[in-house]
Amino acid sequence: MSLVQTLPSGPLDIVGDIHGEQAALLQLLRHLGYDARGNHPEGRTLVFLGDFVDRGPDSPGVVGIVHQLVTSGKAVAIAGNHEINLLRNDPKDGSGWFFDARLQSDLRKYPCFARPHDPAERSAIVHFLRDLPVALEREDLRIVHAAWSGAAVEQARRQPLGGLRAAYDQWEAQAAQAAQAQRITERMAQERELWPHNLEDGERRPPFLQAHCDNELNKSTFNPLKVLTCGLEDPATEPFFAGNKWRFVQRQAWWEHYTEATPVVIGHYWRRIDPHHCTQEGLFADV
Repeated sequence: MSLVQTLPSGPLDIVGDIHGEQAALLQLLRHLGYDARGNHPEGRTLVFLGDFVDRGPDSPGVVGIVHQLVTSGKAVAIAGNHEINLLRNDPKDGSGWFFDARLQSDLRKYPCFARPHDPAERSAIVHFLRDLPVALEREDLRIVHAAWSGAAVEQARRQPLGGLRAAYDQWEAQAAQAAQAQRITERMAQERELWPHNLEDGERRPPFLQAHCDNELNKSTFNPLKVLTCGLEDPATEPFFAGNKWRFVQRQAWWEHYTEATPVVIGHYWRRIDPHHCTQEGLFADV
């Protein structure tokens, strides 16, 4: 059993990033014709593309629904980058529902979100997410959260199911060693001294922080799971604010160079309707 699993046969309903929006998920399932237990009159199967958690009002509720559907055989699911953050105890924007370290800052941006206080509930969430694969495939279709890279998929295929965090940590450690050898870590510290503000402060525009850019690109070089769940990246031309953080790398539109016959379905990528609310990410700047 590997981190790349077989996609069920037959007709599918593929659901992208939910991010804690339990009410929207339930409404969508009813709209698609599923009953409360995940049965469909046409025998369809649900496929979830990851990013069940963070930012929305009820991440525990969403995980509970997906867990029940997967356990009962009515759905399959893969992990996204937000699930990996949780498994690695890496608090990021919107994860205050699970991590105390993010609670106060997230309450200013995402009010009224449910939190699992029962240790058994928290443990159940971790155990379910820990055992998710990162890709699904069958002869006519491929499923991944962010980017399908043949080389990254083959490396993930060699990792055991249930070993998502261990494999990710191992590749991150290799990236950290390379960053140290290339003085990326040292240069990032120097950049933080010159520009000491929080990268989540959208009101303070930073200069282009080259070492921060190099650090993200370095991780993608060593970590195939980051490629599959975060995407392929290039240096940005200037800092931009997306996902409540200043960023210095931009995602590649990798699908423009994908030449294989088997189609791929992904989630992860987004843009806002209101261009004045948040700087558009370069990937969708002209869309």
